[in-house]
Amino acid sequence: MKTIARFIFFTLLGWKIENIFPSTPKKYVVIAAPHTSWVDFPVAILTRMSLGTMIHFIGKNSLFKSPFGFMFRALGGTPVDRTKSNNLVDAVIDVFNAKEEFRLALSPEGTRKKVEKWKTGFYYIAKGANVPIVMATLDFENKKVKISEPYYTTDNKEKDFEFFRSFFKDVKGKHPELS
Repeated sequence: MKTIARFIFFTLLGWKIENIFPSTPKKYVVIAAPHTSWVDFPVAILTRMSLGTMIHFIGKNSLFKSPFGFMFRALGGTPVDRTKSNNLVDAVIDVFNAKEEFRLALSPEGTRKKVEKWKTGFYYIAKGANVPIVMATLDFENKKVKISEPYYTTDNKEKDFEFFRSFFKDVKGKHPELS
């Protein structure tokens, strides 16, 4: 499967990957941005498959219904009910704590629409589970995925978010006006 994914991603689609997902630590949160289109998902899955690293994801529960729900689960997805006021951050921290190896990808924007401010759940998941954050760009302008080294959060949230934003600076999503 890895060979097929690499052929599609690199040869047919012409994408490049700078760096790889770290093999250690065995647990971390991946934030991928900008998230501007449904096309981000197949690009992310092809990236993951090309590198041979399992990275899980969560998605709105409607994606996990018939007829395609089985596919999203098989790809490492877990449905979330965003209409209920549940403590998703604590639930995800529990998953991290229960597993020896777990990588979870999230969109810091939390939507495909243009946002002025990122959601903070990924940050509190990383802090609560005591795991680093790995950043990955989805740069459609240059057809490049750039992956960072693991970053451990500090006690200065503003400084941490400045660091995250600087990594994604000038990266253009599929729909640049939403980046």
